[in-house]
Amino acid sequence: MSMGSAIGTEAEEKVEHYLKLNNKYLDEAEELIKKKDYVQASEKLWGAAAEMVKVVAAKRGIEIKSHRELYKFVAKLKTELGDPELSRLFGLAGALHQNFYENWLPPATVVDHAEAVKELVAKLKRAL
Repeated sequence: MSMGSAIGTEAEEKVEHYLKLNNKYLDEAEELIKKKDYVQASEKLWGAAAEMVKVVAAKRGIEIKSHRELYKFVAKLKTELGDPELSRLFGLAGALHQNFYENWLPPATVVDHAEAVKELVAKLKRAL
């Protein structure tokens, strides 16, 4: 097996892994919102957004290891795809991440931001 195909296989495995996590976190967030557990839902939604960004990066052979790298990659995608909404939507996901630690967002805002995360995920899936 050549080195190129080994890297390709590893990247494909990461893409599959991140997609599974994305779907899992979105499903769990829906259930948590139904249970009115907005703090836990916030973190699942952040996770779904972050995993979807990692999917796009992994498809390109890029590994993201920090929050900074997530935000930088989203900024790059925004420019590349000509979609200024990507930064805004990812920023709302970031607010959900902060909410997990601070519990400062009203429930209605968590629900609104959940829709933003779903929109972000859909946009990123189309970018694959």
